[in-house]
Amino acid sequence: MESLSEIKSLLEWYVLSGVDQTCGDECYRVQNILQQPASLLRQATTSLSQNVIASKQNARDLCAKATTLSELKQIVDSFDGCALKLTAKSTVFGDGNEHAKIMFIGEAPGADEDRIGLPFVGRSGRLLEKMLSAIGLKRADVYIANVVMWRPPGNRTPTDAEVAVCLPFLKRQIELINPKMIVFLGGSAANALLDNTDSISRLRGRWLEYQTSLNTSIPALATFHPAYLLRNCSQKAKVWSDFLRILKKLKEN
Repeated sequence: MESLSEIKSLLEWYVLSGVDQTCGDECYRVQNILQQPASLLRQATTSLSQNVIASKQNARDLCAKATTLSELKQIVDSFDGCALKLTAKSTVFGDGNEHAKIMFIGEAPGADEDRIGLPFVGRSGRLLEKMLSAIGLKRADVYIANVVMWRPPGNRTPTDAEVAVCLPFLKRQIELINPKMIVFLGGSAANALLDNTDSISRLRGRWLEYQTSLNTSIPALATFHPAYLLRNCSQKAKVWSDFLRILKKLKEN
C-alpha cells in the first residue's frame, strides 16, 4: 500500500496534468448514457447556468461593499463561488502600486503564480519587468492583475463561466485604482473586458476604450502576452512598438 506522501504526490501530479474529476467504482455502459433523455441534459445545463448567474451576482454584490483594495482582497480570499479555488494553492489577487497610472491585465495565474500567490512572477513576469525597464518603469510603478484569480488545472484556458464569475472582482480593482490607461496582456484579457471576440492580432497596435461601470472611459492597449513572446521571439518588435505607444501616452498625461 502506498504511503500518504506518495498518494499526495500522485494527486498533485493529477491536478498539474489537468485532471479535475475521479472515476468511480461503478461501471456504466456508454450506450445507456447516450440514450438518456435529452431533458436530463437540459436540466443539468440549466442548473449549471443558474449557479454561474448566482455566483456572478454574489460577486457583484460583494464587490460593491469594498471601498479599498485591501477590503476587496479580503472578499476575494473568502469567496467560494468559483470552482477553480478548489484546485488552486493560492488566491492570486492584483499586485503593485495602488495609485498606478498603468494597469496591466493578464488572463490567469500559472504554476509559479499559484505557488507564490502573486501575478506574473515566473518567466513571463521577469520578461514583463524587462519590458517595463526598457521604457523607464519598474514593477513598483504599475499595478498587475489577472482576469481569473485562481490557476486553472494544467494551465488550461479559463472557461467562459469561470471568467464571468471572476470578472466583477477585476472590474472593481480597476474602479478602485482608476488608472490612466490599461494594457491587456493577451487577447483573452482584452476579450473579457471589452466584451468582444477579436484576435489579439486584430486588437493590438491601436488605442481602444474600456468603459467602467462608473461611466468613465479609460484608454486601453492590447499586446501579446509575455508567455507568447517566450515562444515567439519574432513578435518582440511588435510589442516594443506597443510599449513605445504606452510611453508616449504617459508623457501626454
